[in-house]
Amino acid sequence: MNTTNAVTEKKEAKMKSCLQPAPKVLVSCRGLDGENNVLAVGYCGNCSYDPPMVMVGIVPTRYSYKMIKESGCFVVNLVDGSYKETFDYLGSHSKRDGDKLAAMNVKLQEGTKVNAPILPDCPVNIECTVVDSIVTGSHEMFIGKIEYVHANVGVTDAEGNIDFSQIKFL
Repeated sequence: MNTTNAVTEKKEAKMKSCLQPAPKVLVSCRGLDGENNVLAVGYCGNCSYDPPMVMVGIVPTRYSYKMIKESGCFVVNLVDGSYKETFDYLGSHSKRDGDKLAAMNVKLQEGTKVNAPILPDCPVNIECTVVDSIVTGSHEMFIGKIEYVHANVGVTDAEGNIDFSQIKFL
């Protein structure tokens, strides 16, 4: 039982995106026609450790939505401060309106396990296969089973554990 007399005053806050901070991530994907794209995703997180899975929320009107829905895979790329300008551009432009990847000279590299590119300039890349999805309102949450994780040598220990304190997140 709290016996302090101090009362912290509360007021109603906005419900939209009230669980913060959340990691800034770029999700890369490839359409069935071989076209690559990358989009900034605000809703992302772990959802299982056995088997390891993550979820990403994508608005169905986004250009990449159909690519992920049809291909059944995606890559979550964790972004650090050195990639801020690219992150901001990719998050504010649609490939529907032009080749935003070429405009920002985005480097792509083939995934190891899934048919989607990784962003080698990001410190961690998480390759995922879609195992399920659920429409939660404005977003469809794609549940991705983690198939492979790429991490820069400087952020991992000898056993391959990622030391997130070594990444200067946005």
